[in-house]
This record gives sequence, C-alpha cells and structure tokens, in this order.
Amino acid sequence: MSVRLEITNHVARVTIDRPAVMNALDITTDQALEAIWRQIEANPDVRAVVLSGAGERAFCVGSDMKNVEKSGLEYWAEGNPNGFGGIALRTTLDVPVIARVNGHALGGGFEMVLGCDIIIAAEEATFGLPEPRVGRLPLDGGMVLLQRQIPHHLAMGMLLTGRRAKAAELKALGLVNEVVPRAELDAAVDRWLAEILACAPLSLRAIKQTVRRTAHLTAQEAREQRLPALVACLSSKDGEEGVRAFREKRAPVWTGT
Repeated sequence: MSVRLEITNHVARVTIDRPAVMNALDITTDQALEAIWRQIEANPDVRAVVLSGAGERAFCVGSDMKNVEKSGLEYWAEGNPNGFGGIALRTTLDVPVIARVNGHALGGGFEMVLGCDIIIAAEEATFGLPEPRVGRLPLDGGMVLLQRQIPHHLAMGMLLTGRRAKAAELKALGLVNEVVPRAELDAAVDRWLAEILACAPLSLRAIKQTVRRTAHLTAQEAREQRLPALVACLSSKDGEEGVRAFREKRAPVWTGT
C-alpha cells in the first residue's frame, strides 16, 4: 500500500509510504488518501490524526513528477476541491490533525502541512513551494494558505522565489508549533496527542469546525453560527461529565457522546 492507516487508542496514524520517491504522490496514492480521510470522518471513535511520511528523508515532496500526464490547466480544472492529498483545503475533517514532519515538505507536501492544525518538525525538516521553478503553481493550497498563516511579505518571499525554509525559521514565524531533534520527534508528537486526548472530543470537534468554517466571517457573524458540532457539544453528556469531574476533583472520562 502507498498509504498506511493505523487506528489505535482513538488516534489515526496516516503514513505516506513511498520513501523511494521521497513520498511523492502519484494518482493512486492521492486517491488512497482521499479514501482514508473519508473513512476517518465516518469513524466517531477517532479523536486525533497524525500525518507523516515514511523514512527519514521526506514528509512529502509533492507530486511525483515522473507521473505527470496532465497539463497545468487540465490539472487545475480537474483539481481536488479538498486540496493536495485531500487535506490541504479540507473543511469536513473535524478532529485535530498533527503534521509529523520528519523531513522535506515541499510543493504539495508543504500544502498538506498547511492544512494540518498542529505542526511538529524534526530540526532538519525543510519547507517550500518550488513550483515556479518548474513552470507550475502551488494550486492546491499553497498560494491561498501560506499568506494567511504567516506575515504577507514573508509569505511572498517564499512564494515568489520557490526557496526553502528550515523548521526553525518557520517556528519563529509562528507556523511550526515545535521543532525537536529527530530522536525526539515521536515523543513530542505523543506529548501533543496526550494533551489533545485529555480534552472532550466533542469540544475539539466544535472548536475546529467553528474555526475552519467561519474564517471568512466577522467575529460576531462567526459566533452566531449554529454549526452541527457546536450544537452536539453543548447538548452532550461529556459536557455534564466535565463539570462533574471538575467538582469531584478527578480526571473526566470522555465517551464522545
């Protein structure tokens, strides 16, 4: 399989498994990822996702250029509305997604990272959108996401040169949450997962759904939205359990209901 999915203890681990081509996506891999996101969305037992690439060289370096069969215009016209890898622009995946960036995240790989909620990177990880250097465009999220997530001129500096940035640089810009030595990458991811799983899953779904689906609105308009995940959270048993556990000075037991 070009993508591996493992679900244990409420965590879905999605791993792009094409290390021989630095985890570049071909059509088959892209379709497999889309199917996996739909599977996760339909599984209420999943409370967090970790997205990574196999091996130590790369998270994902974008499209497999050896398998390019469409012109840029054809690719754009037929593009996935959910963005590169089905995740860059996705608005229907309401659980927290951690990008475990173990190496190079370039082109579409960087777009996938931009579509995640929390970014943990190894010290040697690099990020970039080199599409202009091969006459293409970062169509699947890069052009529209990067300039919304870091200061405008710094985003343009990357977009208009195709240059790579190191993990430490992007952490300083507020894009990467944590940078760690490679040997500590999994421990860092597990630490973040523990913090996520300590929260009520329906609360996190409501928060992410609100953030993702109301970014185009004013704060007042966003607050007034009656989104499904928000209503489900406010009427949940977990909402009662959280208050009860606080009063009883114990850890809450979340059921996701």
